[in-house]
Amino acid sequence: MTPEFLLTAIIFLPAIGALVLSIIDGKAVDAIRFMSLGVTIATFVLTLMLWMQFDYETAGIQFEVSKAWIPNWNIFYRLGVDGISLPLVVLTSLVSMLSCVASWSINKLHKGYFMLFLLLETGMMGVFLSLDFFLFFVFWEVMLLPMYFLIGVWGGPRKEYAALKFFLYTLAGGVLMLIAMLMFYFNSGGTEHSFNLIELAKAASGTSDHITGFLSPSMQITAFVLLFIGFAIKLPAFPVHTWLPDAHVEAPTPISMILAGVLLKLGGYGIIRIAFPLCPYGAAYAAYALVAIGVISIIYGALAALAQTDFKRLVAYSSVSHMGYVLIGLGVWKITEGTTVNSDMWLMGINGAMFQMVAHGISSAGMFFMVGVIYDRVHHRDLNKFGGLMGLMPLYSGLAAGLFFAGLGLPGLCGFIGEIFVVLSTWNYSPLLAIIAASGVILTAGYILWALQRVYLGAEYKGPHKEDITRMNAREASVAIVLLAIAIVLGVFPGIIFDMMHASTSALVESMKLGYQHAADLVKAAADTQAMR
Repeated sequence: MTPEFLLTAIIFLPAIGALVLSIIDGKAVDAIRFMSLGVTIATFVLTLMLWMQFDYETAGIQFEVSKAWIPNWNIFYRLGVDGISLPLVVLTSLVSMLSCVASWSINKLHKGYFMLFLLLETGMMGVFLSLDFFLFFVFWEVMLLPMYFLIGVWGGPRKEYAALKFFLYTLAGGVLMLIAMLMFYFNSGGTEHSFNLIELAKAASGTSDHITGFLSPSMQITAFVLLFIGFAIKLPAFPVHTWLPDAHVEAPTPISMILAGVLLKLGGYGIIRIAFPLCPYGAAYAAYALVAIGVISIIYGALAALAQTDFKRLVAYSSVSHMGYVLIGLGVWKITEGTTVNSDMWLMGINGAMFQMVAHGISSAGMFFMVGVIYDRVHHRDLNKFGGLMGLMPLYSGLAAGLFFAGLGLPGLCGFIGEIFVVLSTWNYSPLLAIIAASGVILTAGYILWALQRVYLGAEYKGPHKEDITRMNAREASVAIVLLAIAIVLGVFPGIIFDMMHASTSALVESMKLGYQHAADLVKAAADTQAMR
């Protein structure tokens, strides 16, 4: 299999699996489950093959696919992968596979559920592998409908409200992204307009051979604000995060795993892939706001988690807090002497943000899964009605403690690496913001340890359905063990991720420096011309 065909197979194999499911008898539940699992396993194997063929030393796009799709508008079926997208592609296939295993707990409309599940995986893969803005936008919107129905049909008591809220928030972000996309398209001068993300990034840095015109510095600021709001909704960042707790609480456990493990990463990836390289001047203009919003998200999310009595809502607010570190790491770049970008600490921040996305994808998926395991037995999530599970479910409690400690950021587990890199890079940017961000670790320890105390420790279980509390079965244990093992491996050997992405993140920083300096030169030239008049 050629590397170029491999990218297409990774995206569309789940969709083909959904098509095959459509002709299977809906009553053949086991056949539907194992067929879906087989498709997710095959997709995961394909992403591992892509990883094995990936060249760590190459900073640019690898395995690029470019086929004309809508020639009249210069829209291409353009795919590719680099060190920024590859970790998230592998993470997506892994979390999808484990979520499919967790989907054995779904007890109605199995055929429809697994078809939508596989279509959702196709949409997520398409976003991470698209290099044409129009194609990126199509896959971004494709994810909306499967997730809407997966929450709205298979969710909890307030599922319709949560699904509609998710849909409207994401749709609003998509509209803002569409406006920015049209700004780029119609302002890309030269022989023809373009949606090519690589060429648009080169145009922003002043190094494109094909695009001779581009957004002015002031228009870059406008476009960046539009893109940032759209991506911040998905991240999610304060104050556009309010859809997340409702969606998480009402979604079934496997969908919560995907929502936290993958969908939140789409916001960070969109900022890195589109907003930053296409609007370097706008990104520099808004850098302090990004860091400040990230710090607010960390503290607000942690304080909100401390106030929760619903186990799943606590984990949902923890995601708001943890993704704040991603936003901080992306924003900590300083401009000195007018046009010079201080890039060393910023590179550390971007690497930390990328690692945090992967680490959070593992730990948060694990935490939501562990909440789902006990909910399937006792049918409630009230933290004040648990206690004593360590004695009743020792394996479950031990695995849960490990995954929650990974989310806490305990050294030796995956959550520690990204957070410490981000905080260190923030110190160079603003010691005050670094101190506030670091204090979020204390609050995180507070709500994690308090939750563990109320749920797993204590003399005896205080809630209903005690007679239904049984030990983990092999299927449940396998999901938790895999996630905890990966959390330990990434915590001990973070170079697995850093080596993969270092060349690409370094190239991004250099491109951003060129782009900012190019725009700053235009601003200076315009000011000089105005002064001469």
